[in-house]
This record gives sequence, structure tokens and C-alpha cells, in this order.
Amino acid sequence: MSEGKKIALVTGAGTGIGKAVALALGRAGYRVVLSGRRQAVLDAVAVEIGADAVAIAADLTEPASVAQLFAAIRDRFGRLDLLFNNAGTGAPAIPLEDLSVAQWKAVIDTNVTGVFLCTQEAFRIMKAQDPRGGRIINNGSISATAPRPHSAPYTASKHAVLGLTKSTALDGRRYDIACGQIDIGNTETTMALKMKDGVLQADLSTRVEPTFDVAHVADAVVYMAGLPLDANVLNMTVMATKMPFVGRG
Repeated sequence: MSEGKKIALVTGAGTGIGKAVALALGRAGYRVVLSGRRQAVLDAVAVEIGADAVAIAADLTEPASVAQLFAAIRDRFGRLDLLFNNAGTGAPAIPLEDLSVAQWKAVIDTNVTGVFLCTQEAFRIMKAQDPRGGRIINNGSISATAPRPHSAPYTASKHAVLGLTKSTALDGRRYDIACGQIDIGNTETTMALKMKDGVLQADLSTRVEPTFDVAHVADAVVYMAGLPLDANVLNMTVMATKMPFVGRG
């Protein structure tokens, strides 16, 4: 691996937004640590990036697994410059009253607790390293501002991520740790394929929604990551121009 490069960790790096961002960071000159649940999928992305990538499977809902992931980063690289908290999940789009507690917890454990655990471990490395500090970017969602029908767990989780982003940005000041959030609407990934078939709207109609190239999300994250630590994008929204968001219609 090349010397002198910044170290980035991308969670949920095997597919979709995480994969696109990991590839873009690799092209931008970062050493990229890829994490997620499926080692084989991560390994395939690492091959695409090349020698400056390493794949480490982890369960971000388990504190011990997260601790092992960050210990491996510390042992291998001695520092961490960027954390992209991207891993996330959703629940079935069913009425709120029909959701099980298990379905609720699965979303909160991944989307909120997982982000918290990774942020906590990143703080421990970033505040102690020399030069001190680093950057954390959280993948929020337009659902951090406005819900869709039948999305209570996901919407609640992304509202929580927004609060965590702000707290992280505040608490990180004294350690030169910057934190920002990117809210993404309808980027074209496997998860967004349903948009082309039509999705439930606030007026309970079903309509096709526009999407946009995930490369624009990756470019935005690389921009946020590349700022000096005395500048920060606290919140950025990148969305399909004509999607229902402003007014949700």
C-alpha cells in the first residue's frame, strides 16, 4: 500500500451508495477500509479498488464486532482520517400498527446504534492520533426531514441520525473532529428500483418517481471529505430534481 495516504472507513461498502463512495474515495487517493456483513461482497469491491483497499466484515449492531473492526484499523494503519457511516436498513412498508417490535429494533439497531458505535470508536482513534482529528460523514436521508407513508422505523432512525450528527459535530470540536451529514433522495441503486414501478405517496396514490446517478452522491461525499478540518459541510441534500420532497408532492 502507498505511504502517506489518508485512511477512510466506509460501512455498508459492498453495494449501492457505500460501494460507489468507496470506489470514488479509492480514485481520490484514499486507503479504503470496506466493512459490512458479507465478506465475499466486500472482497469483490476491494479487488475493484486495488492495493489500497482492505475488506473487514463486521456486524455494526454488535459492540464487540465494532470494537474489533476499529482495533484492526488501528493495528494496521495507526490512524483513521474519515468515517462514512453508510450502513442502513429499512422495515417493510406496512401500517405502523402492524410492525413487530423485532422489525422496529432491526432498523434502530443498525441505523442508529450502529452509527453511534462506529462514531464512538472513531472518536477514540481520532482524538488520540497525531496529527489529531478527522472527519465523520453520516448518510442521513430525506426521511431525516420528511417521512414517507408506512416508514415509521426508518424515518425515526434518520431523525435520530440527524441529532447524532449535530451532537457529534459539537462534541468533536475540541478534538478537531468534523462531522456532517448527506441526505440523499432517490439515487439509482438496487434499493431504489421500486421507484420505477411506483411507490406510495402521501395522498395514498402510487406514482413512479425519478432517480439520479449514484456517482453524484459519491462525488459529493468526496467533496465533503476533502475539506480541511477547519471547514465543514454540516448538512447537504442531494436528490433527484423532480422527486416529491419539497411539499412531498
